[in-house]
Amino acid sequence: MVNKIAALALAGSLFALPSMAQDYNQRPTFGTMDLTTNFQPDPRSIDVTAGGNINSERLGNGCTGSIANAPDVRLNYQAGRFPLYISVQSDADTTLVVNLPDGSWVCNDDLVDLNPGVVLDRPVSGQYDIWIGVFGGGTGVPARLSISEIPPQRR
Repeated sequence: MVNKIAALALAGSLFALPSMAQDYNQRPTFGTMDLTTNFQPDPRSIDVTAGGNINSERLGNGCTGSIANAPDVRLNYQAGRFPLYISVQSDADTTLVVNLPDGSWVCNDDLVDLNPGVVLDRPVSGQYDIWIGVFGGGTGVPARLSISEIPPQRR
């Protein structure tokens, strides 16, 4: 009986791994942005170093790339009537992982060429934790994270 309970506990912990892969309670490595809808200037950008030693595929939702445990950037956002665009620019093949205010995950690899981005048509107010990964693994890749309410083609 004890062995069955131990086996069930182990199996349950294995299924729980995806939700435990990243610690969004840690202090973000490259800072926090506090933005209210219709912010200026738009876009807002921050330089980061992409990558880490954790495979983001553990999160599901099509996540790829190696990321750090702590978020790279935290966005505290007061939503309004505009969409929200979160994107990364880098000379390397980077990925993007975002933990939304409701606790769900959204990821992207190549929105424009090798640069990832997500479009949130109806963003909600709250905390967005953001990781920038490196496709295929690695660390130390220079990248720039941008937050905008203006579609990329209109900037």
